[in-house]
Amino acid sequence: MTNVGKSSLSKNVLQMKFMQRSALQIEKEKTEEEKQKVIDDEHWVLDLPETEQKECKYIIEGNIAHIENLQFGRFSFNGCNPEVEKLMKIHNTERELEEAAAREAQNSVNDQEMAQRYKSLSQTIAKKFAKKRKRAEIDESFDKESSHVTVDEETLKKGKKKSSKRKFLKPKDD
Repeated sequence: MTNVGKSSLSKNVLQMKFMQRSALQIEKEKTEEEKQKVIDDEHWVLDLPETEQKECKYIIEGNIAHIENLQFGRFSFNGCNPEVEKLMKIHNTERELEEAAAREAQNSVNDQEMAQRYKSLSQTIAKKFAKKRKRAEIDESFDKESSHVTVDEETLKKGKKKSSKRKFLKPKDD
């Protein structure tokens, strides 16, 4: 607590009778310094409510190799450093697995999409091999499946089609 520039007197010298005034003065200075430090510490404390830290928008990466997609840091060729070559193989296999998983996730088709594609393909092939008169019926049957028509509506449509023959309809006069 004493200043580095001043040389301090030993404890025994300060206890001598003729040095009592100096000892009191030094003690007084020390207590004043401590009081001043306490006041300064208390003076600069702000009584503000704690605020929540906002989530950071940025990702801080310590290694530039991840950002730039750089290769493994150390290289070894023709068996010069077998330890480094083992590390390179491990690193490369991990990287290839990650890339393969990413490609698979990007190119994969879920079950619903696959079923929809298969259904449309089967419709197309059914139309191709059907006779001309049956093609219209195939189109209607696939439309019914896709639009989820109720049983009552189907029976009404079938009843109308079977009873009516194709004949000329006169245009209405407006």
